[in-house]
Amino acid sequence: MKESDRQKIARKAFEMKDPKLHDQAHSKELIAEETWHKTTQGRYMSPLVYGASDGIITTFAVVAGAMGAHLSPQVVLIMGFANLFGDGFSMAMGDYLSQRTSLKYNESERQREKWEVEIDPSSEKTELIEIYKSKGLEEEKAKDLVEILSSNKHLWVETMMHEELGILEDKVAPPRVDALVTFFSFVFFGFMPLVTYILASFIPFFAQNTFLTATILTLVTLFTVGALRNIVTNVNWFKSGLEMLLTGSMAAFVAYVVGFLIRYITTL
Repeated sequence: MKESDRQKIARKAFEMKDPKLHDQAHSKELIAEETWHKTTQGRYMSPLVYGASDGIITTFAVVAGAMGAHLSPQVVLIMGFANLFGDGFSMAMGDYLSQRTSLKYNESERQREKWEVEIDPSSEKTELIEIYKSKGLEEEKAKDLVEILSSNKHLWVETMMHEELGILEDKVAPPRVDALVTFFSFVFFGFMPLVTYILASFIPFFAQNTFLTATILTLVTLFTVGALRNIVTNVNWFKSGLEMLLTGSMAAFVAYVVGFLIRYITTL
């Protein structure tokens, strides 16, 4: 998850052992603006970035494999677009079904916890006390804490969801929204390796240097998408971009070699 500005200041304060920066990070103004008050902020960056990553790598690999087999540009386009929309749809549906299943499971567990709190509050309190005791809290303090938490039914149920079941939810949009973001991101960025094959029909330069131009454009896009991944992973943008560039290049190289070998074997 991407760090907030407050988290960055707090981390820097710790690294520099700077009390003033620590005080700044824990000011009322910054705490009020913390990300837990904005649970939807940036939530679509993850499906967008990972959809883009998969889209460009898989399509580039298909193009490289086809070129390794010395297939015609028309076949490259057919294979490329078939992969682009077929794999993009598959990935989006996988994302949708996974999230829907997770949401349904979480809701069923929430309803179960609500029911247990209503019919047997004493046992639920005891269970929560034991959980906090296992984490090192003294029994009396654990009891006091549980009494406070159980005074609010909604907070009690959510605490049971987290502490007992390990479920911690954000406020999320319907799964179909994430699926659409994934699909369109996959298609848009996955289209990049195919651009020059389309332009080759109209511009002589691209017709003569199709694969080379497609490779250069794709490598630039790979690095860009990789650099954008730091929004989600919080890894250094250059390192993330280089990692993405190398991963995509290796995938394309393997696909190219496989295509070349298959063509060689079948022509023996």
